[in-house]
Amino acid sequence: MQTEVLKYGHFYHIYYRGVDSCDLFFEPDNYKHFLGLYDKHISPVADTYVWVLMPNHFHLLVRVKEEKEIGYIPIKPLSGYKTAERVDGVERIRDERGNIPSAVFHPDGGFMPKKYNPVIQFSHLLNAYAQAFNKRFERTGSLFQHPYKRKPIDNARYFKIMVLYIHNNPVHHGFCSHPVEYPWSSYLTCISVKPTKLQRDPVIGWFNNLAEFKLLHNEKMNIEKIDKWLGLGE
Repeated sequence: MQTEVLKYGHFYHIYYRGVDSCDLFFEPDNYKHFLGLYDKHISPVADTYVWVLMPNHFHLLVRVKEEKEIGYIPIKPLSGYKTAERVDGVERIRDERGNIPSAVFHPDGGFMPKKYNPVIQFSHLLNAYAQAFNKRFERTGSLFQHPYKRKPIDNARYFKIMVLYIHNNPVHHGFCSHPVEYPWSSYLTCISVKPTKLQRDPVIGWFNNLAEFKLLHNEKMNIEKIDKWLGLGE
């Protein structure tokens, strides 16, 4: 599977694994903390349709927002920024440590905020979680295997397959007998009526209705065949 940039307006199945298949989550608070960071870093740049967090890996089905849908990073206070360098005709302010604030300064005056970048936001998510995880469990070094895998999803048939595949991952790996029994996936949100940021209505729409959604989740899937198609080799 080729690694590519995340294109605006495109759907992706994104897969991350712990380095050397190490566990990423040991306790419920780990899952909860990750989801909080995910909302903070990914919601500004992507809509989430389906997800599952497994002990040593996780799967996402997301749509990267169109560039016009993505907002701007809040401008940080600029006190302490003393030096500047010119890049493509624009002065970028740096502090004494070489950090650049979330804005660029134009020579004619005024600051222009920068937009969130989808690839950078995923990097922020991984780094923030890895730092918290390493501190919590007194470990050092990388936590996530690189490069992560991402596959464009542009076929209507595979939207449904990806939903079923992701929700059935806990069943395949022996953590439960049905997706409804597993707490760390979007399945329970999909069958709920509570308000959510998850793109629940489009997901149910791919199955025509909730009854068919539930019915197809009751059927056994050939996970190994899909793994091979995705190039995951789990």
